[in-house]
Amino acid sequence: METAKKSRAIYWLLFLVSVAVFFTVYAFGGGYCTLVLPFNVTLFALSLDLL
Repeated sequence: METAKKSRAIYWLLFLVSVAVFFTVYAFGGGYCTLVLPFNVTLFALSLDLL
């Protein structure tokens, strides 16, 4: 049985977008940047295929 190879490019793209959003929120909101961190960590784990 062969397993289908998943493309993780969309996860890398979403991770990079979430990092850009993190720095944007950090520049304008300061303390609210922690609201973006769960997206960063989750998308990074998905892009490395850890989840």
